[in-house]
Amino acid sequence: MGNCMVNHWFSVLFLAVWLGLNIFLFVDAFLKYEKADRYYYTRKILGSTLACARASALCLNFNSMLILLPVCRSLLSFLRGTCSLCSRTLRKQLDHNLTFHKLVAYMICLHTAIHIIAHLFNFDRYSRSRQATDGSLASILSSLSHDEKKGGSWLNPIQFRNTTVEYVTFTSIAGLTGVIMTIALILMVTSATEFIRRSYFEVFWYTHHLFIFYILGLGIHGIGGIVRGQTEESINEGHPHKCAEYFEMWDDHDCHCRLPEFEGQPPESWKWILAPVILYICERILRFYRSQQKVVITKVVMHPSKVLELQMNKRGFSMEVGQYIFVNCPSISLLEWHPFTLTSAPEEDFFSIHIRAAGDWTENLIRAFEQQYSPIPRIEVDGPFGTASEDVFQYEVAVLVGAGIGVTPFASILKSIWYKFQCADHNLKTKKIYFYWICRETGAFSWFNDLLTSLEQEMEKLGKVGFLNYRLFLTGWDSNIVSPNNTLIPLPVLLFCSYRSVVGVFLCGPRTLAKSLRKCCHRYSSLDPRKVQFYFNKENF
Repeated sequence: MGNCMVNHWFSVLFLAVWLGLNIFLFVDAFLKYEKADRYYYTRKILGSTLACARASALCLNFNSMLILLPVCRSLLSFLRGTCSLCSRTLRKQLDHNLTFHKLVAYMICLHTAIHIIAHLFNFDRYSRSRQATDGSLASILSSLSHDEKKGGSWLNPIQFRNTTVEYVTFTSIAGLTGVIMTIALILMVTSATEFIRRSYFEVFWYTHHLFIFYILGLGIHGIGGIVRGQTEESINEGHPHKCAEYFEMWDDHDCHCRLPEFEGQPPESWKWILAPVILYICERILRFYRSQQKVVITKVVMHPSKVLELQMNKRGFSMEVGQYIFVNCPSISLLEWHPFTLTSAPEEDFFSIHIRAAGDWTENLIRAFEQQYSPIPRIEVDGPFGTASEDVFQYEVAVLVGAGIGVTPFASILKSIWYKFQCADHNLKTKKIYFYWICRETGAFSWFNDLLTSLEQEMEKLGKVGFLNYRLFLTGWDSNIVSPNNTLIPLPVLLFCSYRSVVGVFLCGPRTLAKSLRKCCHRYSSLDPRKVQFYFNKENF
């Protein structure tokens, strides 16, 4: 736990501030609606569920303001570039953008549940008080006229005794937008689960764009002004704490208390989300402009294990090691964009990606390029965008761990190292690289076999035999190809034995492996900053 706090103190502090703000906003709004004089009569009908509904609504506004920021990828890439001279701790926070996006989404779900449950009680109490004939204060307040022409000032949104809650829900702006937002939120959250996202990416991709309806609904949700409070003028004429006792005499001209007047509060949600929405729209316009620039495919290579390599050129394209792009093929789908890590080096005059068949879209793309007598499909590219792998040369020792196609960001890094040694780059901070690649099939190793061989030869020429150390692990094999006597050494033992410096551990692979490596980084990092420190970095896009 101590090492975890040392390596992630800024993340812990950031989350603590975010959670603290949620708690503060909820409690502050709850007390406001529970104690404020202008909602005294409203509480006589609804009780404390009024405060619960309004407090959760404020927290929904706050988190809805934050939800789009972590997915503004161009903004994050810009911040990563401007923070290149910042401390490692600050830069690493940008790598947790999707994690924070998910946490904010879960918080939105929590407050949505509170908001809905509170309003279910509210509408039930509105309905009961409107139907009541006992002459109670709640029934008198609920019978106030909705006819503004006659000087009426209503408090209960249910106008007639025979009006059902369902009717009000689907005919009022607040009710209808609330239903739409809830459905959109449920579909987005359920389709974003790990299983759906990996097995049915198209379902996740299309369903997640329901956020448009959520944002629009949130912006107009409060226009109806269903939750109402007493006007300041009415309070000054007769304070509710005093006049509530004389509610039976409100119509009497001799009574010093008059019928209270009420008003709905103006909508607030749009003020919270306006700036992030404008920022996100600018982000999308920029990405659309970049995606429309012509992409020239210069080379197509089919590798074993159904892996397609595309080498491309695009005017003004500039990249760093380990970055990724979004790819669209209009002949397959006009709307679907899929992320792929760049496998080329910044020093090369082209950029490349390796695509493995892992779903309908990728299989259709590979099939389209396999057809020899058909024209090459048109490709659109958006990016590049920054990742954790950009920081690989900031460490004295780098440990690169790839699983299957997860080797792609490290191909870019290894190529860049080869070019740096070719150009005798003396500014390279990295002194040693350990590369581990875990594969299920022997054919996959042929993807970068030539690269590893040429790197090894180059190291020998320059007298840096120990600079690059790599291990290739086969997790599933034929006994005729690989001897069953070969033993797979446990990965943590290989990684965390005898380092004496700052070590960057980079992974592009499954969550289970990430969990294991993260634990090892925490366990073997010294609490003394002058000794060995392991910093875990994982690709997220």
